[in-house]
Amino acid sequence: MRKSVTLITGASGEMGHGLIERLAANGGSPIITIDLQPLEPSAHGMVERECVGSILEEHLLERILAEYEVNAIYHLAAILSTRAEFTPLTAHQVNVEGTLKLLDFAQAQGESHGRHVLFMYPSSIAAYGLPDIATKERAGRVAESDWTMPSTMYGCNKLYCEHLGRYYAGHYKQLAADSPHGKVDFRSIRFPGLISAFTVPSGGTSDFAPEMVHAAAKGASYACFVRPDTRIPFMAMPDAVDALINLALADRAALTRLVYNIGAFNPSAAEIRDLVLGGFPDADITFAPDLKRQAIVDSWPADVDDTAARHDWGFAPRYDLDRAFAEYLVPNIRKRYSN
Repeated sequence: MRKSVTLITGASGEMGHGLIERLAANGGSPIITIDLQPLEPSAHGMVERECVGSILEEHLLERILAEYEVNAIYHLAAILSTRAEFTPLTAHQVNVEGTLKLLDFAQAQGESHGRHVLFMYPSSIAAYGLPDIATKERAGRVAESDWTMPSTMYGCNKLYCEHLGRYYAGHYKQLAADSPHGKVDFRSIRFPGLISAFTVPSGGTSDFAPEMVHAAAKGASYACFVRPDTRIPFMAMPDAVDALINLALADRAALTRLVYNIGAFNPSAAEIRDLVLGGFPDADITFAPDLKRQAIVDSWPADVDDTAARHDWGFAPRYDLDRAFAEYLVPNIRKRYSN
């Protein structure tokens, strides 16, 4: 019999590192990974197999299908928001076509097993699109169903893939005489900006916050590309990984939706700068707004309503703003660059 495994795409990225550690520590199914970049050496002992390549390469999925029975997929692979604006066609190919291939792969696996395959999909606040600052201020905490009119390719990709997941979960081939829907257990989180102490920011439009901290720890000057008053929700990476795993473990019957908001804190860029200066008093952080990137961030909510996640599956972040900086970000990033 084929070995039952968990598949992680985009495993060498910011979230993948923490997810591999947590899943391995929990002692569940062996882990198979796919990424264009090799995993860090520290992760090698925690995975069953590492596949280096693109999710668009069908032979990789065919090889996995031939050797393993996939019972859960964490689909982290994506081209992030800033890069996606420079390469929208490539972003669509990776973010949408890649996700569609994975959903179809999950459907085939589910039909083969005779049971559902868990499909965990990290979405983003980029799925929102508010038209102007005045509307953003009036909107306050935005719910999942409000203002889903993204202005970026990345946001459009994420929102569409949420709908693809909904289709595969509940409506796949609905006109067939014996409709095979229900084989994909699709669950998604719209993540806020994520701040990691252990990986370098990699092209997200919300990366002005982690970029400040990493630059300060390196002793490099940093010109922040948004205004001091810019405000969007953020979260420390350990809480993001916890949320993904906790939603995966939740009883399907307790879930009232397929896509959930979560958030932890929503400081202004000026407040982030003050916290960075508290940890690195000599940091040289200025503001030089890039009007085009600023417009994108201004279209995202100042905060999100995550009531459903807290009620349905007990979402409760460990790190508030002060603790995230004092206990997680500043000491770990300082250690990273002092070494």
